[in-house]
Amino acid sequence: MIEIQDIHKIFGENHVLKGISAKFEAGMNNLIIGGSGSGKTTLLKCMVGLHEPDEGHVIYDGRDFTRMNFEERIEIRKEIGMLFQSSALFDSMTVEENIMFPLNMFTTQNKKDRMERVNFCLERVNLEGKNKLFPSELSGGMKKRVGIARAISMQPKYLFVDEPNSGLDPKTSIVIDELINEITDEYNITTVVVTHDMNSVMGIGENIVFLFNGQKEWEGSNKEIAHTDNKELNDFVFASKFTQAAKDKL
Repeated sequence: MIEIQDIHKIFGENHVLKGISAKFEAGMNNLIIGGSGSGKTTLLKCMVGLHEPDEGHVIYDGRDFTRMNFEERIEIRKEIGMLFQSSALFDSMTVEENIMFPLNMFTTQNKKDRMERVNFCLERVNLEGKNKLFPSELSGGMKKRVGIARAISMQPKYLFVDEPNSGLDPKTSIVIDELINEITDEYNITTVVVTHDMNSVMGIGENIVFLFNGQKEWEGSNKEIAHTDNKELNDFVFASKFTQAAKDKL
């Protein structure tokens, strides 16, 4: 479980996060949603240490990440997997080398064991045999799956995913959502997904935190979201549906 307590983040005169508290449970798809500028990505970066919160605490299973020094944080970072919006693959490395990168950096496994782990992760994301391809030879969906394979290579306890369906067609988006859902459940991972995709919200949103103007405006499940009387959330949900419906007609 990850718990955030009263998180604030200020950039100059811009108070981006205004005292956000929430719990993200293990074995669940925890989604952070909201419009552009609501603070979603800033909150994610505060949780993994890419930004330092100005106030508040980020707690990993009872361990206060915000109070740790650099060396102490390394141990928690070894337990974190990340899938970036752009997949962030190294263009000069093959699929195999990309997945092996964190294993080379953080483990003392011999090459045979590392290769077995790479092949297992590729099989898990249905890309077996694609070891020697380069990112330029992959489709957008395949890049996302390689990103997921790399993210789970270290057998993480915590998985952070930033806009996993950005740039993907609806069919491929469903495949990525289902894969994230399966991996979360199978390995009992605490998964945190930042998204604005309402299909993802309704499909895998077991625990949803809705941000509005830098504050937590609503929290609940995908089963509860359709029955909320929260105006800001309803505006976001129905605007998203309208936008997608309009796109489908083009």
